[in-house]
Amino acid sequence: MEAKPAGQARILVIAAVEAERQAILRGLDGDPRFDVVAPGAGVGMAAAAAGAALASGAYRLAVSAGIGGGFAGRAPVGSLVIADAIIAADLGAETREGFQTAHELGFGGNLHPAHQPLAARLTAVLAERFPARTVLTGPVLTVSTATGTAATAEAWRRRHPEAAAEAMEGFGVACAASLCGLPCMEVRGISNAVGPRDRAAWRIGEALQALEEAFSVLKDVLEE
Repeated sequence: MEAKPAGQARILVIAAVEAERQAILRGLDGDPRFDVVAPGAGVGMAAAAAGAALASGAYRLAVSAGIGGGFAGRAPVGSLVIADAIIAADLGAETREGFQTAHELGFGGNLHPAHQPLAARLTAVLAERFPARTVLTGPVLTVSTATGTAATAEAWRRRHPEAAAEAMEGFGVACAASLCGLPCMEVRGISNAVGPRDRAAWRIGEALQALEEAFSVLKDVLEE
């Protein structure tokens, strides 16, 4: 990716896969301020891609975006979650006393705050333009292994009772942005419930449509 002049600061969007990238691009409708890449799934790929891109150009915001799982009672299938915090849920250690986070162990932080004023504006405008779509803000958990059992889902709820969604890339993008002194956002269209893995119940098309709607609004909100 070519370096951009400082006067042309742009927005970097990191998705995981091409289907997410295409939904985002449809929403952006050719807006030249955005660079959208899909390096692959997982926090490592997201962090590496975001770090390389942010080091090569002039950016003002980094966004992790795609589909994800929603926690029951918080984010139903088909909803949109705009992160107010991005949490590395499984970064830590198992001890005899239970799980301890990296922060509790003294190894660094597990949480990056999202760009909360922008998250609030985006949520409000989305709710106004798409009243049939549930839109909410809340913490998004970054996990290395997607949840597939009720027991794991319950463990996440106990540790993070306010969590709205889980995905696999947000914390990597947030770390890269933080090292560059930039704000970060995470946007998730909810395709499935966090819990037992049931592919027949997933609604990927609806989640991608929600993602497209989110970026059709984000490009306008950034102009305000």
